[in-house]
Amino acid sequence: MTQTVRGPALSGKQMLSEQVHARLRAAILHGAHAPGDALKPQELAKDQGVSLAVVREALVRLVGEGLADRLPNRGFAVPACSDRRWQELTEARLTIEEPMLRMSVERGDVEWEARVRAAHHRLARTPAFAPEEGEYYSDAWAEAHHGFHRTLLEGCGNSVLLDTFDRMWTASELARRWSGHRTPSRAPLDEHRRLEEAALARDPAAAAAVLVRHLSLTAAALSPDRHS
Repeated sequence: MTQTVRGPALSGKQMLSEQVHARLRAAILHGAHAPGDALKPQELAKDQGVSLAVVREALVRLVGEGLADRLPNRGFAVPACSDRRWQELTEARLTIEEPMLRMSVERGDVEWEARVRAAHHRLARTPAFAPEEGEYYSDAWAEAHHGFHRTLLEGCGNSVLLDTFDRMWTASELARRWSGHRTPSRAPLDEHRRLEEAALARDPAAAAAVLVRHLSLTAAALSPDRHS
């Protein structure tokens, strides 16, 4: 008889912290808290009906995910659109993802090709916006978007690089949502289609060029010069 091994049960405080973290995360990603807004633990604790300690724990997690800033002697806040971090994140992503994509195009097998096609089909068929979620990209589209980009890079076969990609993707989620909101005329479907086509045509240089432009457009929408 097979015995199921269960992990330790969450305490009441841990469960509350998970719930508060999820609610605050969704509120920030969906634009309920604007860029630069203060996240006041006392007010949030009152609104959520939980202790100050629970809210602080959730906010610290959000800081680790790049969705909030911890300000010296001033509490917490949503990052600002003009923060230089978004340009630095884009530079870091280009440094990592461009060679990863070249490696994927060169190394990926037929199964990788099939996964890329499936991931792109899912992304193309997922609505980018859901009225009930506000004016930013929907959670379903964000998940499909991540799946497509990650699948493109999985052909590289390097788990260390893929882990690095995952961390940077999480840290740049706000940038993607804000950028999409600020550039409504942008056509991400066309950009992703060109990316898929270049990758499956086994053209590393063309695929890399499409990716560089794709990531650069996201960063450009948040450039301090654009909104100064």
